[in-house]
Amino acid sequence: MIASERPNELLLIGVPGFELDAATAARIRKLQPGGFILFGRNIQSAQQLRKLTDDLRDISATEPIITIDQEGGRVSRLRLIGHEPPNAQQFRERGDLSLIQTHGRITGELLRLFGFNLDLCPVLDISFDDEADNSLRGRCYGSSVEETITNAEAFRAAMTAAGILSCGKHFPGYTFAGLDPHHELPCIDRSRAELDACELAVFRAFASRVDSMMIGHAHYPCFEPNGAVPASLSPAVIRECLIKELGFKGLVMTDDLDMGAILNTFGWDETIRRAVHAGNHLIMICHRLEAAEDALKTLESMPAGDLQHALSGVAECKAKMAPPSVFSEAAHQALDQQVWDLRVATLGEERAQTRSAEDGKRSPVEIY
Repeated sequence: MIASERPNELLLIGVPGFELDAATAARIRKLQPGGFILFGRNIQSAQQLRKLTDDLRDISATEPIITIDQEGGRVSRLRLIGHEPPNAQQFRERGDLSLIQTHGRITGELLRLFGFNLDLCPVLDISFDDEADNSLRGRCYGSSVEETITNAEAFRAAMTAAGILSCGKHFPGYTFAGLDPHHELPCIDRSRAELDACELAVFRAFASRVDSMMIGHAHYPCFEPNGAVPASLSPAVIRECLIKELGFKGLVMTDDLDMGAILNTFGWDETIRRAVHAGNHLIMICHRLEAAEDALKTLESMPAGDLQHALSGVAECKAKMAPPSVFSEAAHQALDQQVWDLRVATLGEERAQTRSAEDGKRSPVEIY
């Protein structure tokens, strides 16, 4: 069986710490996932982070996807070892497109320096209420369709030019969620006409631009009227809407399946099967290696024909990945200074001194 036919390639997994101890390395070497996602729990210093991504490559039989959430503001994993970029709302309020473009370019250069090849952004959700109590506060590039498209594209284009693949999220639009999917499954009772006019108008514009799309964990009755099926497990959302109707040809990935919204809905085996049948290429499991190992058992039990669409999607994405840049502490320090200069230019000297309230915390539940 050649590498592109291995069910392992459909797994995007988290790793537990700052380095690969012998036991963890042995498990990952056996699992051979298609990619890795890193969090604050994996970041201690610049040199340590680059060594970790290098080690993950070394134990992988094929070049892995290595991704992270590096948006800006509180969802900026690299702020643990450097300055915090402004968030999307702060850029929006500043109203200078060149600053967003600069942010995209710096983000791309930083991520390649640390060995990443995919950034899980831009957020394509529209902010209908900047004070809404959901996980999107501060993360939205616009309060209208046009503003969101303009600003998010400025970031995406600059980051892509720097050699980092992009990911639009959270399809098909998460802003009206009233619950945090890390714990419970939200219900977004928007009509199809409402989605078409707002949320889906943004995703439609980016269907030919982003390299990948992350599917959110929420139930949309207009797509699934007969039961609380999450969008991330829904053929109506992924195969019919995203792929067939919007014409998206890039990589499709679930949001983290190791969330309460999913764990409280279906059993693990059924969740994995539903994820593949819905049209996802990549299955994200961020926290538990044992959950990834169980997921692989399910994938290996499925007919090869059921997996081919997903395997092809992963292979096509990997063909576009750029190699890491040569690492040096000096290069990191120079880019980190640019982050600070960007922060001052966006927020002003006084506001730039104050970072997000969650600064420095490595929460067991990380927002993505």
